[in-house]
Amino acid sequence: MVNLFGKREQKEARMMYRQTLPQNQAYQPPAGYGYAPQQQYVVPPKNTQQEKQVLEEERTVRKSEVTVRDLIAPSVYRVQPRFVDLGGKFVSTLFVITYPRYISVGWFAPIVLMNIPLDVSMFFYPVKSYVIMKQLRNKAGAIEAQLLSDAEKGAPRDPIRETALKDIEQLRDNLAQGTEKFFQFALYITIYGDTEKQLEELAEKMENILGSKLIYSKRGYYQSEQGFNSTIPIGNDELSVSFNMNSSPAAASFPFISADLSSDDGILYGINRHNNSLILFDRFSLQNANAVVFATSGAGKSYAIKLEILRSLMFGTEVIIIDPEKEYEYLAEAVGGTFVNVSLNSEAKINPFDLPRAVGGSDKPGDIIRSAIITLKGLLRIMLGEMTHAEDSLIDRALVETYAKKDITAESDLTRITPPLMSDLQEILAGIEGADDLVLRLGKYTEGTFSGLFSSPTNIDMNNQLVVFSVRDLEDELKPIAIYNIVTYIWNVVRSSLKKRILVIDEAWWLMQREDSARFIFALVKRARKYYLGITTITQDVNDFLLSPYGQAIVTNSSLQMLLKQSPASINLITKTFRLTEGEKYLLLESAVGEGIFFAGNKHVAIKVVASYAEDQIITTDPRQLLEIEDAKKEFAKSLEQGQEQK
Repeated sequence: MVNLFGKREQKEARMMYRQTLPQNQAYQPPAGYGYAPQQQYVVPPKNTQQEKQVLEEERTVRKSEVTVRDLIAPSVYRVQPRFVDLGGKFVSTLFVITYPRYISVGWFAPIVLMNIPLDVSMFFYPVKSYVIMKQLRNKAGAIEAQLLSDAEKGAPRDPIRETALKDIEQLRDNLAQGTEKFFQFALYITIYGDTEKQLEELAEKMENILGSKLIYSKRGYYQSEQGFNSTIPIGNDELSVSFNMNSSPAAASFPFISADLSSDDGILYGINRHNNSLILFDRFSLQNANAVVFATSGAGKSYAIKLEILRSLMFGTEVIIIDPEKEYEYLAEAVGGTFVNVSLNSEAKINPFDLPRAVGGSDKPGDIIRSAIITLKGLLRIMLGEMTHAEDSLIDRALVETYAKKDITAESDLTRITPPLMSDLQEILAGIEGADDLVLRLGKYTEGTFSGLFSSPTNIDMNNQLVVFSVRDLEDELKPIAIYNIVTYIWNVVRSSLKKRILVIDEAWWLMQREDSARFIFALVKRARKYYLGITTITQDVNDFLLSPYGQAIVTNSSLQMLLKQSPASINLITKTFRLTEGEKYLLLESAVGEGIFFAGNKHVAIKVVASYAEDQIITTDPRQLLEIEDAKKEFAKSLEQGQEQK
């Protein structure tokens, strides 16, 4: 007999039993209490009133104790033919009765990934190979005899029997070779509902999903309690509904399948919201390392990219950032990067006439000059506005003569030249007939209000792992021009030496507003792979970006995409562009800060961007946190001053 009582219950039972015996009578404990039956006990005289008091005290203590069973047991357990009522929660169990001839790997994923609570139990009962091989041999003989009989009678061939015979023979071979094992496989799924109606709807939905894969299931009728007991974690199969299956399809039924995006190399982008796994990825392992990030204001796009930058720096990747809102200054300061503030009064200057440098000097000087002229014409179209065909020809001629003025020709040694300035172009245009209007429009960039931007040689040092170009202090009219010029300069640097680099263009919609700058960015995105460069374009103005033909092309040529919270005004365009499901569409509408969908090649998962405390302090864009950091820095500086004064 199994003893189901604890020591306290045993003691209480013995004491109550003693009270019924006369004094000094031999006492034999009842069976099942852990005592040897041959032992004899003599009950000594006891104070009956004292024993009753002890018993009452023990009962009082027991009533005040809470056991594990009290915590996990439901308050109500009502068994019905179709379900079990667990304290107001309705529970029903489905069991699979038959499978198709072929099931694919991961067929169970739609069930596992359903956003409902469920319990799944799988029972595998191994069958000895020699037992099943004997049965298969008998079955194969019976089918062959039937096929021969049909052939002798002239009956039409039976493809079902022929297929069954082929499968049996193949399974016999695999079992004989030891490549397959044989099991009796039982699969039970328990679902939960708040009401009977909800439970019925979930059961019907589950049966439909399984039925769509030719897998037929039933609900336990008058076996609801046994079904529930078969899926709780005690390992009891009380239904005993199994299906004969060899190891390959049994392995394909494992439920540990969900959307996953991890690799052995790369950085941590965030947490997979499907299964809480880590999204580890190396963007340079894809066909190209370009990325696009779309999100509304305040959705966490800059936060996510800063986190990527910070973690990429740890792996030795060089990062260059174009910052329109001065959001990356603290990051550059924290990691020892270079922060370049581009403005009319800034000391940092970039000369748009700098020549691109080829990798290893493989390009000819004539090709390099021609490439620079084409890029400069795009910049001048943004600066001067629309130009006629005649004006375009004059600009082209003037640019060639401007370089020639500095002895820069197809035969020159480009390592020993001094590039011209914008004022040199103005002088050349002034000497060309019909270019008076162009000279007038160019004057504000050489002598007028905007003369501080392009009037000096380049004096920026790019010898740092992180370089940030900020254009916040420029007027909105100048930002597209300055960003175009900065990107051109960066492209010249990238072409000079092959290194793993990332170029981040924040608020890229500034460049998508004009065709020339949009075309230039698209050309960079297409060519970046050849120079080991990954370009990240970030924008919150999704409609303007995606409605541009160049914007669509940039998305197509970006293997990495991140979509964070979207506004209702842009969600339809996002859904169409990225071919999202209805569930993914609503996920983007309802996402919290730092949540969205992460695309890498043909895979995509729901992501939650997570940073450590130290990382958060460096990359945060929350004004409250930034004020706290500034106050802390002031307090620290103040304490240092006081310490020096005391010394």
